[in-house]
Amino acid sequence: MTAPRTRSILLVVGVVGALVAVNLLAHFGPGAALALAVPVAAILLVLGGRLAGLGWREMGLSRTELRAGIPYAVAAVVVVFAIVSVAVAIPATRQFFLSDRFDSATAAAFAALVTIPLQTVLPEELMFRGVLQGSLGRVFGVRWTLTLGALAFGMWHVTSSLGLTAGNEGLSGMLGSGTPGRIAGVLGAVAATSAAGLVFGWLRHRTTSLLAPVALHWALNATGAVGAAVAWHLPT
Repeated sequence: MTAPRTRSILLVVGVVGALVAVNLLAHFGPGAALALAVPVAAILLVLGGRLAGLGWREMGLSRTELRAGIPYAVAAVVVVFAIVSVAVAIPATRQFFLSDRFDSATAAAFAALVTIPLQTVLPEELMFRGVLQGSLGRVFGVRWTLTLGALAFGMWHVTSSLGLTAGNEGLSGMLGSGTPGRIAGVLGAVAATSAAGLVFGWLRHRTTSLLAPVALHWALNATGAVGAAVAWHLPT
């Protein structure tokens, strides 16, 4: 094995190890870590990637790549907002938006404009579609890079989905609120986020830009929050 390939493999191992540590700290660490761990880790991982030799283009962050992603970003936001609007308008699907976290317009707006972009979307895209995908691309071909990145993104959501059914009336009604329902909720969340990670990764590869997956990721999360606030004020 050549020295450059060995360094590339070690980079992947280091990035994955860092993601595991950050995930555990963000969900089981002290109070301050809950809000700061992921955003701070994203910045440190980008800086670490640069020190390890990852280029801005490899992470989808060069100026040219960011410009190339603008049309895809706009299209992603428009399509997602249209789909979620229809889903919230239909009683049969509206119930799945009934999350306790966003039962008020104020909470939903703050989440959509502040918490979601700064604590979730930007950090996760920098870490997964930026540093991880860039480092995986040095070791694997496109298919394996996208697959492994998607699986890692799905596993990242295990801890955050542990209470998923307990805080969502639609899901708890369908899956139950006991241990079997909790397990089903986690498995469903991992499957859904793995699929989303595959789409985000493909967008990153297709556009060579981090902007497109950032826009799609934000649109999905933000419309979920806003859709929940609207759903609570409509008949079920």
